[in-house]
Amino acid sequence: MIRTVTLNPALDKTLEINNFEIDDVNRVSSVRIDAGGKGINVSKLIKILGGRSKAFGILSGRNGDYIKEYLDKAEIENDFVYAEGETRTNLKIIDSIRHTNTDINEPGPYVPYDKIKELERKIFGAIGENAVLVLSGSIPKSVSTDIYYRWIDMAKKLKVRVVLDCDGELLKKGIKAEPYLIKPNINELEELLGRKVSGMDDMIKSARELLRSGIEVVVLSLGSDGALFVKDGCTIHAKGVRVDVKSTVGAGDSMVAALAFALDEGMSFEKAAALSAAAGTAKVTTSGSQPPSMDKIMSIERLVKLDYIK
Repeated sequence: MIRTVTLNPALDKTLEINNFEIDDVNRVSSVRIDAGGKGINVSKLIKILGGRSKAFGILSGRNGDYIKEYLDKAEIENDFVYAEGETRTNLKIIDSIRHTNTDINEPGPYVPYDKIKELERKIFGAIGENAVLVLSGSIPKSVSTDIYYRWIDMAKKLKVRVVLDCDGELLKKGIKAEPYLIKPNINELEELLGRKVSGMDDMIKSARELLRSGIEVVVLSLGSDGALFVKDGCTIHAKGVRVDVKSTVGAGDSMVAALAFALDEGMSFEKAAALSAAAGTAKVTTSGSQPPSMDKIMSIERLVKLDYIK
């Protein structure tokens, strides 16, 4: 079974506002509320794909109760630690006229060290060899930025494969523990390397540079241009498929979910690339952090073209 971790979950509130104006009165045309946070989004999509996952993380207050009830109703296994305070609310403002997506994310509540240790015991309790552990998203300010490094190190000693999806210091420190797979976007890759990355050749060179640091697979999401999948001896560019975009929220999480699912199922590298690219593309056709349907993912997967790069 796949285990996902969300240290900083959120109640995602998506507002659709046509012709959204700063410093003016705006009228909301529709509202959607979802259980959110990157790991939770991953678990939601794994469920759609027909896989099994167990969601772990920190919840607080009424928003935390809502997320717990949401996952229970969706029949997604979960085991959260409760802390004082209130799980954050993240606003997503979508303007379909101007084709903009604006995120306003709260920082999250204070989480004491003893709650992190309690969660750690849950995550690594009875975890089997070759299990897949997804560590993704931001962390509360009270949590050390070496948390993913420590958990990757623990997982490797237990022969657990880690998928890491984060940015900033979390990613810089996390990759030093050599996770199995990372999935940065271009901005995150440039921040990680401390330089601009220009053109496909530079992207491939940069990804292969990361492989030499001990990472098995690097997946670089390229937005409308698709994604680049790189491992030792094989580089694939999954070209983008044109779709009507409703919301970009959770597109990367859908890619991660498909990658974790493919890894857990023992799929080929090519199949994992096509499914991951399709899942990410399908996600942008839905509102808020609502996962796409399996039918939508499959219909897009048939359109994904894989370009093998020497």
